[in-house]
Amino acid sequence: MKIIVDAFGGDNAPVEIIKGAALAVSEYGVDILLAGSEEKIRKAAAEHNISLDHMEIADAPGVIEMHDEPRSILKEHKDCSMAEGLRRLAAGDGDAFVSSGSTGALLIGSTFLVKRIKGVSRAALAPIMPGNNGPYMLLDAGANVDCRPEMLLQFAQMGSIYMSCITNSKTPARVGLVNVGTEDTKGGELQLAAFGLLKESGLNFVGNVEARDIPSNAADVIVADGFTGNVVLKLTEGTADMMMRNIKDIFMTNMITKLAALLIKPQLRGFKKKMDTSEYGGAPLLGIAAPVIKSHGNAKAAAIKNAIRVAADFARGGVISQIEDTVKPL
Repeated sequence: MKIIVDAFGGDNAPVEIIKGAALAVSEYGVDILLAGSEEKIRKAAAEHNISLDHMEIADAPGVIEMHDEPRSILKEHKDCSMAEGLRRLAAGDGDAFVSSGSTGALLIGSTFLVKRIKGVSRAALAPIMPGNNGPYMLLDAGANVDCRPEMLLQFAQMGSIYMSCITNSKTPARVGLVNVGTEDTKGGELQLAAFGLLKESGLNFVGNVEARDIPSNAADVIVADGFTGNVVLKLTEGTADMMMRNIKDIFMTNMITKLAALLIKPQLRGFKKKMDTSEYGGAPLLGIAAPVIKSHGNAKAAAIKNAIRVAADFARGGVISQIEDTVKPL
């Protein structure tokens, strides 16, 4: 299994990216193809004593920054590490691709360089999120701000396939539609039309889901247009960060609370891990003809390692072939 990694995507490139790749080689036994400036990669690895065993380098001198126009990956920044990695993926030089770079550039680069699966209208960003009783998938989380009802149906189909494949569950994933109420008649034109399509789709559709019920695992696959999904994503991340900061402040109040924290330290560590989105590695870009994983822009080594694990599982799971067989053109 060979995973292509964008060595210059994100805030902590290239050192944390290379560290994460080395951890993945050690823990998962994968091979890595690092896309980026070979000179800078080797220099960073030497300075930080990072082994490059089981790693190749696809030399790419350029970098596309977060503030750059996403479409520039096709022309002005076609020599960037992300573009080179995607071209290598399209050429079959690796089984999956991981990047912490610009989401917009990754979406456009994947769509035009790797291409969408035949019949898929739009690729969807589909992060795995921490829930009370285990993770759930949220899609679309921001790739498509404006959606048609038929697109939400395709998102639901792709998400259901991914979750069933990755979890090896014999029970079809439960699919829910984000809405302002659980009643069938709730929502605007988009939600009402999508509800009808999902109800008749043959999926394990559990109906509308209110935002407050999403973290309690009201469904395994939460479907929304990209605008709504991104709001849910960012609010969930912000709430989790706020909770952890407040819990820490409470336990650091005085000697008694500090002692209490020591007594329940394993439980606190477990709760922090449960709420940490970096534990889930990254967000699959579903609908692309080869596995693409978007890791968080500020990802450090542990998150990159986990993203590589997710990419390898994605490649092994047969998700894309099932999407090809299931999703029909709009």
